[in-house]
Amino acid sequence: MNSLRLAALTFALGLMVSAAETPPAPVRAMVGKFCVDCHDAEVNKGKLNLAAILSDDPAQHGDAWEKVVRRLRARQMPPAGKARPDETEYAAALTALEAPLDRAAAANPKPGRTETIRRLNRTEYQNAIRDLLAVEIDAATLLPADEASHGFDNVTVGTLSPTLLDRYISAAQKISRLSVGGAARVPGGETYRIKPDITQEGRIEGLPFGTRGGAIIRHTFPQDGEYEIQLRLARDRNDLVEGLKEPHQLLVLVDGAQAHEFTVKPPGSRGHDNVDTGLNVRLPVRAGVHQLGITFRKNPSSLQETLRQPYNVHFNFHRHPRQSPALYQVSVTGPFNAKGPGDSASRRRIFGVEPASQSGRSAGFQTGTPGSDEARRFGDRRSDEEARAKQILSTLLRRAWRRPVNDADLARVLPFYHESRKEAGFDAGIESALSAILVSREFLFRAEQEPKGLKPGTPYRVSDIELASRLSFFIWSSIPDDELLELAERSELAKPPVLAQQTRRMLADARAESLVKNFAGQWLHLRNLDSITPDGRLFPDFDDNLRQAMRRETEMLFEEILRDDRSVLDLLRADHTFLNERLAKHYEIPHIYGTHFRRVALGPESQRGGLLRHGSVLTVTSYATRTSPVIRGKWVLENLIGTPPPPPEPDVPALDDSKVSESLPIRERLAAHRNKPACASCHEFIDPPGFALENYDAVGRWRTSEAGLLVDNSGGLPDGSRFNGVAGIEAGLLARPEIFTAALTEKLLTFALGRGVEPFDGPAVREVLRAAKADNHRLSAIILAIVNSTPFQMRQSL
Repeated sequence: MNSLRLAALTFALGLMVSAAETPPAPVRAMVGKFCVDCHDAEVNKGKLNLAAILSDDPAQHGDAWEKVVRRLRARQMPPAGKARPDETEYAAALTALEAPLDRAAAANPKPGRTETIRRLNRTEYQNAIRDLLAVEIDAATLLPADEASHGFDNVTVGTLSPTLLDRYISAAQKISRLSVGGAARVPGGETYRIKPDITQEGRIEGLPFGTRGGAIIRHTFPQDGEYEIQLRLARDRNDLVEGLKEPHQLLVLVDGAQAHEFTVKPPGSRGHDNVDTGLNVRLPVRAGVHQLGITFRKNPSSLQETLRQPYNVHFNFHRHPRQSPALYQVSVTGPFNAKGPGDSASRRRIFGVEPASQSGRSAGFQTGTPGSDEARRFGDRRSDEEARAKQILSTLLRRAWRRPVNDADLARVLPFYHESRKEAGFDAGIESALSAILVSREFLFRAEQEPKGLKPGTPYRVSDIELASRLSFFIWSSIPDDELLELAERSELAKPPVLAQQTRRMLADARAESLVKNFAGQWLHLRNLDSITPDGRLFPDFDDNLRQAMRRETEMLFEEILRDDRSVLDLLRADHTFLNERLAKHYEIPHIYGTHFRRVALGPESQRGGLLRHGSVLTVTSYATRTSPVIRGKWVLENLIGTPPPPPEPDVPALDDSKVSESLPIRERLAAHRNKPACASCHEFIDPPGFALENYDAVGRWRTSEAGLLVDNSGGLPDGSRFNGVAGIEAGLLARPEIFTAALTEKLLTFALGRGVEPFDGPAVREVLRAAKADNHRLSAIILAIVNSTPFQMRQSL
């Protein structure tokens, strides 16, 4: 822009004086000096014409100015290499611009609109069944995976296809039978298959010391009775049992107590066809959830022999064959000689402390023609049974539907009870009604209905009942408990002191682990670890044991932040980590032994600590054969800075590795991509954070050289800062903690609301940041502020 044009614009801005509020002087000065070159009517870069809105009240163009705030906060604009404001100018402009936007939001709230109807996703369904019925299920075996949007799978869940409905019906029938302890026509069964890339040479966490390999399985036994346990051993591609060179003792344990022991012997000349044919046994087991353990006694092995093994991996027949037999699958069939439903936790949850014992066609009543006194007693007992059924079903309905229920609600499920009660008895009636509850729209969907008579676009507060569900599905990914529902029914939950107390209570509850497994698992992409299989030729010492250890390390760090109510900045600057022997060997950290995880303090020169040093994050952001600064850079920008790069243009091809020498370091390989004008503008922004992590290879091991050359770990951030290595990127993020805190807040808000964060949510995010800063950026402060925010407590009419 020439000086004449700049002078004209400055003069025009000075004349734009009216009664309406205009952008404050620091904002106008910054835009005029640094921004209008690209963001005027002529260039209109990013379809953002700031020159056209400088004379208007910022509230009239809130979305546009919120985008400016986001870019300025990250120091992403003006881009590096161009004239940029100093820190004083940045701070003054941000303060001046945010103030009118926040005032406008306070005067005219824009909470956005969540979907009216949202289906429980797979995780929420599993947790809801656990909390409603005290039954543990694996929803992944019953329901298909949910599609993710905005980084989470609780966003695009508004539909229910006929195929998915069929899955829900089948799941409801199975779950209700397990919960009540109903008798199946024939003994049922479940088969559990062990992952093929698990090394079973060492002890499995949770199994007795002195054992190795096997698995721990939590299985729900529907009735008291006998159950057949059938075991199969892993075989190689030649159908031979792997590692069977001497006799091995194979143990079956129920809740940690040994129930049976097999001896597995080499077959000799008879062949391996029948080696595991006889590995089945019938055991008496009481109804309920029990922990079934299958493991081998560990045979003695010489220290010298152990030391000669170059890798920890033993599951691949050709590269790293098993040294000992391994478990392949476990089948549980039953019950045989069933003795009834027993006294399981699920029956206590459904029937109460004293469960009804009526079962059979007539629940123990005589079926002949009774005399007058007997008929009266029969009628009284029938009346008592009807009242008992109504009590049970009313309690279930209230918890499952997450609201008070009335006689009309009860009338919808009683016909299912009456029909099955007449045919098979009281328990069968409850089981049938429970199935109907589990496929009802009120259970499968979360519905938020707006008050009648509102004009479109009117903000309103959600009801206490709806607020209870929002809170429980945010923190627990499950249904509200009785305490939460009771407060909501009395319209007391929305009172600030009560809401704060309930939020803290829920964060202290064990069910808040969902924030670790469900929220953090998706935010940090830990769920993707299961689909990552590094190239076995380049990374031969990788197996599922290491994969799960990596995941557990990161989960335990986030869990510590949640449990101990620490600053979220400790996710980046942790001076310790959590290791077991397998992961410690991978990290080359000595003196860590055993399968259990423990907190390990780290020295100042350690290459481990915060999230950016975790094997889980580094592996999930790599390719199978090499690191990817592009994926790692995008991960940092999206999850830690909150400024995700735009998607590539449809006509821009991916980097073709086949045309670049594999002997070159990755920086040189990517140079060809960055040299293309269509790619350079984005990759100059994406790649630098990823390059700073190049000291870690594709499975998170530390390295100082690549392809015979020293690793070039020089990198940068969107603010134009330049540094070397992971310590530099951590220091850059911690220098302005509001950036990371804002990124985490937006992720939590997306997860809490089930919708993406929009520009009009900016004032709410800033309110959370102010509360977090006042309380040392504690995770609880962020969550409490989100719960108190306008988007969480309000909704906009359609």
